[in-house]
Amino acid sequence: MNNRSFDSECKTDQLFPESIIRDNIKRLVPYSTARDESSISFGTYMDANENPYNTGYNRYPDPHHKRLKQELALKMGTIDQDMIFAGNGSDEAIDLVIRVFCTPGVDNVVSISPTYGMYKVAASINDVEYREVPLRNNFALDPEAILKATDEKSKIIFLCSPNNPTGNLLEKSSVIRVIENFKGIVVIDEAYCDFSSEEGFVPLLKVYNNVVVLQTMSKSMGMAALRVGFAFGDSRVISYMNRVKYPYNLNRASQEAAIRRIREGSRSLGIIISERERVSRRLNESPEVIRVYESETNFLLARFKNASGMYKFLTANGVIVRDRSRTPGCEGCLRITIGKPSENDRLLSLISGYGKDKFILPPNPFIEISRITAETAITLKADFTGGGLSLINTGIGFLDHMLNQITTHGGLSLELDAYGDTQVDFHHTTEDVAIVLGEALNRYFKSVVNNRRYGFSLPMDESQASVLIDLGGRAGFKWDVVFSGEKIGDFPCEMLSHFFSSLSTSGKFTLHIKAEGENDHHKAEAVFKAFARSLSMALETDLSEKFPSSKGVI
Repeated sequence: MNNRSFDSECKTDQLFPESIIRDNIKRLVPYSTARDESSISFGTYMDANENPYNTGYNRYPDPHHKRLKQELALKMGTIDQDMIFAGNGSDEAIDLVIRVFCTPGVDNVVSISPTYGMYKVAASINDVEYREVPLRNNFALDPEAILKATDEKSKIIFLCSPNNPTGNLLEKSSVIRVIENFKGIVVIDEAYCDFSSEEGFVPLLKVYNNVVVLQTMSKSMGMAALRVGFAFGDSRVISYMNRVKYPYNLNRASQEAAIRRIREGSRSLGIIISERERVSRRLNESPEVIRVYESETNFLLARFKNASGMYKFLTANGVIVRDRSRTPGCEGCLRITIGKPSENDRLLSLISGYGKDKFILPPNPFIEISRITAETAITLKADFTGGGLSLINTGIGFLDHMLNQITTHGGLSLELDAYGDTQVDFHHTTEDVAIVLGEALNRYFKSVVNNRRYGFSLPMDESQASVLIDLGGRAGFKWDVVFSGEKIGDFPCEMLSHFFSSLSTSGKFTLHIKAEGENDHHKAEAVFKAFARSLSMALETDLSEKFPSSKGVI
């Protein structure tokens, strides 16, 4: 989260605009729990109709987010806890500010254009007029035009800096001019502030009490799925937002994960910024690109000669970007989020090959397959450049554990959900998971030009495994592994050979597996790890070589 310093050039004695708060909100008595009304911090909880048996999540989460706010205030060092609102992403804060200050059907809010679309959506949901003021040709803020668009019914001005989708910072002096001359609330959305080289606006809160700053853990902190966002402002504004919010708006898992990430910080921020600069340079070199706009975010706005054609071409080849060409001021533009280096390489390779007759498409690392039979229903999403992350649920704990070895040691990511007749036995689920994974592997093999084709081997504790792979396009399988018992846990050992046999047949590759050792679990684990390592080796590419076959080259 951004906590850099900000030296205000101007100060004001502007009064807190409490008069613009809706009368019904001023009178609102917020929902209160018995635990709020009690001084007991820990005891026998018989007040909230919860399940008393501990699952880790059987109790309602802290509705006031005390630990989270303490951690954030300590990290930022410039604001007090009562100046922090924590909610379900920044979107909840956007909605709440409108609900606190704007009377439906009467008041209006003002914002810039182009900008983040949720300001308009939230205003529409609340039946509040939304007024748009175009940015200047260079996407700079026009403070006079913003102020001119307001009237006595204007309660909020939304500004996004760095702005989405343009990527630029709004000039500090222009923002301050708006703040000092508007008699309502100025909301400054800093979702992308951590990617910026400039200071943020949070320290302004000690100077101007009509400012609300939004930040999120969805971008630089990499927690978009957990939906954690913050609003910082005068304690009175925050108190009204807390009155209106739902009691348990932020779940316990999200609060705990946010606390951990605040302590750790962002591990990928520097890489993303570096990649942004690299991708920007490469795009500027492309004859298909008219202009790449300067960015202080984790995305780039680029104007193309044929944005529609490029968008369709990228999408057809598995790269999804945002087409902003129909947005006023962004005609002909695509917004490109910065990915991992390998993802950026694929994007750049596709752009460089656009419109060329003799262009070899880079391999598409994203494969999605669904398979439904009388016994099983399986959905697989595979990312072959995913770095080893996985979300695997087959309903068979041991199989999940083994598949996780493939992702961790093979450097691919799998999202796998399987529902099968495991109450009968594990046969159908194990077999069909192997078939689906084999099909995904085969699709990817075919797209990798000049893969090394062969791969082998791995030891594990007292066990050792040798796995030989040939991606030559013909199925072949040999199994030389003997287990001392019939089962590992509740998983039949015979199903291990059947898994790899089905995998080889579906994937159309040759697979020879040999392992020995004293512990059956270790032997099985060694086999899966060795398979992953061999697969990774076989998929390596060298475009300077052709790989020989007795029937020619492949």
